[in-house]
Amino acid sequence: MAQIIFVVWRESIEALLVIGILQAWLRHNGSAAARAYLWGGVAAGLAAAAVLSWVLTRFGDALPQEGHDIFQMVLMLLAAGLVVQMVLWMRRHGRTLKRELETGLSDKLAQGRLWGIFALALIAVMREGAEAVIFLQGIIAATGWTASAVAAVLAAFAAALATYGLLQLGGRYMSWRLFFRLTEIMLLLLACALFVTGTGYLVSLGALPYTHPVWDLSGILDDARPVGGVVAALTGYRAAPDLVTLGSWMVYWGGIALAFRRQARRMAHA
Repeated sequence: MAQIIFVVWRESIEALLVIGILQAWLRHNGSAAARAYLWGGVAAGLAAAAVLSWVLTRFGDALPQEGHDIFQMVLMLLAAGLVVQMVLWMRRHGRTLKRELETGLSDKLAQGRLWGIFALALIAVMREGAEAVIFLQGIIAATGWTASAVAAVLAAFAAALATYGLLQLGGRYMSWRLFFRLTEIMLLLLACALFVTGTGYLVSLGALPYTHPVWDLSGILDDARPVGGVVAALTGYRAAPDLVTLGSWMVYWGGIALAFRRQARRMAHA
């Protein structure tokens, strides 16, 4: 049953990370309407996850594996782009968004970004929720819905809620500047994990070449084990990266550095 706890918690942690950070951030810099977009995205994501999991399990045998891989790749790369876009927006508008929303000086910009919050929450919840349901169905198919299985699912949800609560406490009692920087780093690492996983699908689809690992740190932190798996899911870490993974890291972090530099120049001239 430990497997159920780990699967449900791990599959929810990425979505909770995004939602928890955005909720804490919007408490300081947003309006009630902005938070409504966030929770609307969560609700839509839950509904979409239920539909998506039903479709994938109902028609899974009829769909080729390649179709699943392409779908997952698109979702992950899209989510990575949305997370990065959200970080850049938060860096630029963090000090002024609340005033802009209240005075209506940039309603068009604010409205567009609020839909970005909605879309980010929807995709995060939909992807993780559908994966959790599918994984659970595979486990339960072998063990059945026993009392211990139900208890494991409840324990996993409790752990997920505790994780979300810690994010909210951090937003309340930590220096906002420090909390903002820490969560900014967490979101960028999460986007890196999504990007690396997305490019990994390109390798499995044959669009990018497979190469042997450049090094192997499995003896120190194995990403195939529970602890290393969580680190990999939240940061993009790989114990034995190949050339495609190394290239993905360089492209991603090089792009982030370039985006930050361009943003700093624009803000300096604003």
